[in-house]
Amino acid sequence: MQIAGFEGVALHAQALGSGPPVVMLHGLLVGNMTTWYFSTAPELAKRHRVVLFDLRGHGLSERAPRGYDVATMTRDLEAVIDETANGAKVALVGHSFGAVVALAFALRKPERVSKLVVVEAPLPPSRLEELERFLGRSPDAMLGALPDVLREALVGGGRRGRRFVEAMRFLTQESTLFDDLRHAEDIPDADLAKLTPPLLAVYGTESSCRPVGARLARVVPGARLEELRGGHFLPLEAPTALTDAIARFIDG
Repeated sequence: MQIAGFEGVALHAQALGSGPPVVMLHGLLVGNMTTWYFSTAPELAKRHRVVLFDLRGHGLSERAPRGYDVATMTRDLEAVIDETANGAKVALVGHSFGAVVALAFALRKPERVSKLVVVEAPLPPSRLEELERFLGRSPDAMLGALPDVLREALVGGGRRGRRFVEAMRFLTQESTLFDDLRHAEDIPDADLAKLTPPLLAVYGTESSCRPVGARLARVVPGARLEELRGGHFLPLEAPTALTDAIARFIDG
């Protein structure tokens, strides 16, 4: 299905299963809804209505030239929730920048969130070392720099690989994505302390984002922290363990 995001940007979405709603967000650049479609979403869909969508500029969503800042993408998420949740509270699950967007939404609209799972959320987003390594590279060089497990899962060669490179070319050369990320601001501890929905923070033991997990556990009242063996791309590096952690939290 297609959903009109903020300022009418067309967002590609898909729903699985039935039950209490869960909305899942992927990360920037190398992510799309398949991040969750081939990992955690099918398990959650046994008991929930799981909504997946491609962030603007990613997957089958509109290649918008601007609007990759947290505030705008939070408005996109709000549009998806308005369209799919039928007024119910939703559980939010986000990976990487998608986790930052989910966190920002939960702070702005806590009455609409039942539970919140952030997987490898970088705070602030502009300091994610894995993302900084991409700056200044050509799209083909970006492809070659991806971890093997990520490159094989997302690309697979042939036409799929060419589509991926073209998407990277658009996002890095024809959109404001990098400028928006470079200007992204941190969320102050005082604001994080006001978060009311129950929070699970999941981080990789080998990730540069790992200290953020400890920070969230320290600052957010009642937050749970779970560390899994792996780096930043846990949905691909540790799919079973991550799925188990998310399902236990949402269903608990």
